[in-house]
Amino acid sequence: MGNINEKKRGTVLNVLFIGAHPDDCEYYAGGTARKFIEGGHRVKFVSATNGDAGHMSLGGSDLTRIRREEMRRADDILGITGFEILDIHDGEIMPTLGNRKQLIRIIRSWCADLVVSHRPVDYHPDHRYTGMLVQDTAYQVIVPNICPETPPLVKSPVYLYMEDTFTVPHPFRPDVIVPVDDVFGLKVDALHEMKSQFYEWLPWTYGTLGDIPEGDAERRDYLERELRIRMKNNFMAETRALYGNLADGIEMVEVFQVCEYGGEKGLRITPGELRSLFQFLPEFVA
Repeated sequence: MGNINEKKRGTVLNVLFIGAHPDDCEYYAGGTARKFIEGGHRVKFVSATNGDAGHMSLGGSDLTRIRREEMRRADDILGITGFEILDIHDGEIMPTLGNRKQLIRIIRSWCADLVVSHRPVDYHPDHRYTGMLVQDTAYQVIVPNICPETPPLVKSPVYLYMEDTFTVPHPFRPDVIVPVDDVFGLKVDALHEMKSQFYEWLPWTYGTLGDIPEGDAERRDYLERELRIRMKNNFMAETRALYGNLADGIEMVEVFQVCEYGGEKGLRITPGELRSLFQFLPEFVA
């Protein structure tokens, strides 16, 4: 009998990405989400906060509306049919029991096979606490007496972390490397819709606001150049170990780490089990 996490080829998966803000899922995993969709799977994006602090001159309900509309347009481009923004202020999410229960209900309602979020190691408290909240659901989603108004899952989903660059206490480990060269342009188009972030707020925080072009086409070209730098494959040795000579043609990647709390609790998921979830990946090296 196969591992309970394994899925037969052709089985429709329910995949849930939970980011801290209304651009995190799209930025860290937009290409991967698109590949799941092209494979016929169900994908939902959740933002754990409403993004109402993420701008240098806008804020409050006005910014919340802007960011919701930006997320809707971006997700339409990626083909995502389900997205949700929680009513928690940007910069104020905490690892409370109430917030954990809210995420348990969302994961159960989506019947998630795979849940992807931040590592609880990050400079931003929203990322950190969102990651903590998500990983704390890993066992409790199957416990009937917790949130009994929502039917429990039969088994815990597999949980993955999105990539980050932090090294304390442990650096990110690239367990899953997803080539996204073929959907990279679509991802750029999606992030291009998030103008308040990629052409205003984030450049302002980096001190590069003066570098942003005026024209729409010029802005998209600028964003694509920037993303090609940020998303360049920095895990070539691991990619080559995973895909062999196929690695030579892989430039843009999205990378994920397995959380040991999900699936068969405490056990590392095997390459075969990853293959059953990420059926669109190139063949692994034997």
